[in-house]
Amino acid sequence: MPGQSVTVPYSAAAEPAPAWHLPLPTQVTAVRHGQSTANAAFAEAALTGALSVPITDRDADLPLTHLGAAQAAAVGRRLACDPPQVVFCSPYLRTRQTLAGIAGALADTGAPAPVLRFDERLRDRETGAWEMLTTAALRRRYPEEMARRDHVGPFYFRPPGGENFPDVALRVRSLLRDALPAAAGRHLLIVAHDAVVLMLRMIFDGLDEPALNRIVDAGGAIGNCTVTRWTADGARLRLADYNDAVHLRHLAAVSG
Repeated sequence: MPGQSVTVPYSAAAEPAPAWHLPLPTQVTAVRHGQSTANAAFAEAALTGALSVPITDRDADLPLTHLGAAQAAAVGRRLACDPPQVVFCSPYLRTRQTLAGIAGALADTGAPAPVLRFDERLRDRETGAWEMLTTAALRRRYPEEMARRDHVGPFYFRPPGGENFPDVALRVRSLLRDALPAAAGRHLLIVAHDAVVLMLRMIFDGLDEPALNRIVDAGGAIGNCTVTRWTADGARLRLADYNDAVHLRHLAAVSG
């Protein structure tokens, strides 16, 4: 099944989330895009050890697969019980198509159309010269850089011409200064990429690098069209769901 299904109730014993000195939404829901053609190709390459994938599109132009479109509709049906009123979305094609699937499912229930904004600060982490290269190809072509990555760790390592996770966090923080007050008192939906969802987790929950690494090690990568959600509690946003894929279980059964 894509992603982990994890519900995280707030505990009074938990470390308090950072306070925000901004008007806050009632809740913030973050959704990674549905399965893209590159997601499917790289998953196959990881199983076979292939040095290349049959992808010629640039990262911004990667479309959803049929499964990815079904995932988008499924998450839209889940959100219909409490529809978002404001949406901020990455401008990449796979996120636009995911949002279209969500919007179609919401419209089928009669939910009003949300206020929508596309924002380039929500784009995926840029991998520079390493774009569309498999792990096997990277270790063959860039052994010294891969050794440096292994030493530095995935959080701070920046591929040649690309970004590291703190680079993504900087633009996500900038985005939130606009998005949170724009959705004050309403339900905010963010449709973006796995790196963005992880940085939202880091920012909202006040995590450092070791804490974030422990979460990733325990729960795996952010799954396609999983739900991560925070609810407002005074000046703080409390984690309610993380990488939750319960709405995708029927798709996993069909595709598997």
